[in-house]
Amino acid sequence: MSTTASDPLAALGSLPGVPEAVDSVRKAVDRVYGHRVMRRRSNEVTAEAALRGSRGSAALAGADWNLEEVRRRTDFSGEREARTVGAALRLTAEAGQLLSIWRQSPLRVLARLHLVAAGGATPDDAVGRPRLAGEAVDEPLIEAPLPGAEEVAGRLEGLSRLIIAGGSAPALVTAAVVHGELLALRPFGSHNGLVARTAERIVLIGSGLDPKSICPAEVGHAEQGRAAYAAAFEGYTAGTPEGMAAWIAHCGRSIELGVRESTAVCEALQRGAA
Repeated sequence: MSTTASDPLAALGSLPGVPEAVDSVRKAVDRVYGHRVMRRRSNEVTAEAALRGSRGSAALAGADWNLEEVRRRTDFSGEREARTVGAALRLTAEAGQLLSIWRQSPLRVLARLHLVAAGGATPDDAVGRPRLAGEAVDEPLIEAPLPGAEEVAGRLEGLSRLIIAGGSAPALVTAAVVHGELLALRPFGSHNGLVARTAERIVLIGSGLDPKSICPAEVGHAEQGRAAYAAAFEGYTAGTPEGMAAWIAHCGRSIELGVRESTAVCEALQRGAA
């Protein structure tokens, strides 16, 4: 990854194709925020975006449920897919409550997210902490080589310092790097994909790009499909300029597809059909 000493993420914003992706995302977000429905009914759009984002994140984790089934279901215990959907819903609900802590202590937020996702399904001593040497990781849909526990600890600390320091990198770039790094590290014994996508959401909200959380990138990640998600993630793990740019562009396109989803919600509310 190319970096600058003072702002390690800033150089990524100038990779070929990334400025165009950043600009396209900003224009798309501005359009949906300018929709007339957002003046009076933004809370409804936010709630619907949360539901659809949760469904999308769960789909990428192997629980590809119909939206209406997610909306209807009240019991998310039992089989693995139901627990996955329940974890995604809990994480989305938690994301907005952690913004102030994220800016000061990202590692505390990640621990909290894992605790929320696990929901009692993981042994207590393994919840909310990075995995130790020799501990297994239950993340079958991510096939990249698994870093060792010592490398995980070091890279998490580095990621935390970057977030706390802030910088001039666009929100899309920061969100994509946070998402990609957590997928690459898989720091917890379970639910790493769900946690990574929730952390991406937190960055987008906290950066001011999507303060009302109405642009669910998870929708776009799911819509583009697991194969495209995995292929773009391979670019991140390769660490080449081309690979990093491809991953950032993929995340940007996911946000735009989330915007499209919420625009459709706005239109439905305007017609009185939602």
